[in-house]
Amino acid sequence: MIKIHFNHNEITMKSPESQPVTAIAHPNIAFIKYWGNRDQQLRLPCNSSLSMNLSGLETRTTVYFDPSLHKDVFILGGERITGAAAERVSAFLNVVREFAGVDSYAQIESQNNFPAGAGVASSASAFAALALAASTAIGLELSEKELSRLARRGSGSACRSIPTGFVEWQAGSSDADSYAWSIAPAQHWSLVDLVCVIDKGHKAVGSTGGHALAGTSPLQSLRLAHVQERVDLCRSAILARDFETFAEVVEEDSNLMHAVMRTSNTPLHYWLPETEVVLWMVKSWRKEGIPVCATVDAGPNVHVLVESAHANWVEQQLSRLPGISQIYKAQPGDGARLI
Repeated sequence: MIKIHFNHNEITMKSPESQPVTAIAHPNIAFIKYWGNRDQQLRLPCNSSLSMNLSGLETRTTVYFDPSLHKDVFILGGERITGAAAERVSAFLNVVREFAGVDSYAQIESQNNFPAGAGVASSASAFAALALAASTAIGLELSEKELSRLARRGSGSACRSIPTGFVEWQAGSSDADSYAWSIAPAQHWSLVDLVCVIDKGHKAVGSTGGHALAGTSPLQSLRLAHVQERVDLCRSAILARDFETFAEVVEEDSNLMHAVMRTSNTPLHYWLPETEVVLWMVKSWRKEGIPVCATVDAGPNVHVLVESAHANWVEQQLSRLPGISQIYKAQPGDGARLI
C-alpha cells in the first residue's frame, strides 16, 4: 500500500483494478440553491445549500482504466461522445489521475434514465457516479467527505449526490472544507418530488456558464446576504417535518435565484410559459390546504414537492396541465454506491 496526499490529507492507495467498476448515483433537487462560484476551477460555491437525492432517477457509470488506450473514451447512452462534454469528463479524470499518481486513460460508459441537460441535475448524478467509479477503479480508497470533495470538482452539485437522503453542502472557506454530508436519512420524511418535464432539450446556457454569470447580476449580493438564514430555516423545517415553513423558504429561494439569472449580463430566461402555469397552480393548491410547493433549477422543468399522502392527487392535477410531456415521481434517495 502507498500513501499519497489529497490536499494535505492522507489517503490509502492500492494498485489500479484490472476490472471495470460500476457506480450508481441519483440526481438531487436543491431546496436552497447553489448559484455562483467563488472559485470556478475548484467549484467553491458562494453559499451553502440543501438538497434531497431523488430515488428512481439515476446515472449508472462504468469506468475501466486501460493502459493500451491513447485517450479517454466516453460513451453516453450507447453513443461515443466527443467535443466539450468529453473534454469535461477527461479534465475530471485528470484530477483523479493526479491524485492517484496513475497516467492510464479510461473507458467510461454512462447512461441516465432521465433527460440530461434540462434542469434535472444530470451533471450532479453523472459526476457523483463518475467520481465513485473512477476513484475506485484507479485504486483510491476515499472517505465520503473526500469523495464529496472530489465529485465537486466535476460539478458543484455532484458533491450533494454522494451522501444519502437529505443533504447539506457547506460552502466552506477552501477546497478542504467545501463538501456535503447527510442531515437526515432518506426515510426521515416521506416527501415526493413530481418532476414535471416541460422541455427535454439541452439548455442554451448550461449551469457551468450560468454560475460564471451570477456575479454580474446586481441582485446576487442581495440573494447572498440572507442565504445562510434560509439554509438554517430550511434545515430546521426538514428536521421538524414542518411543511409550511419548508414550502415558503424553498419557493422564496428558487425565485431569488431566477431573479439573479434574469438580471445577469447576459440575462438567462430558463422558464417557459408552461413553467409559470405549473407554479401558479401549485400556489393555488397550497392555498386550498394541500401540502405542496415548487422549485425550479436551471431549466424550464418544475419540481413539485408534496407530502406522500397527497402525491397521487397532485400528480393527477399536474397531468391535466398543458405542456407537461412527462412526470417523474421520485422519493428521497440514497447516496452514490457501487454495484
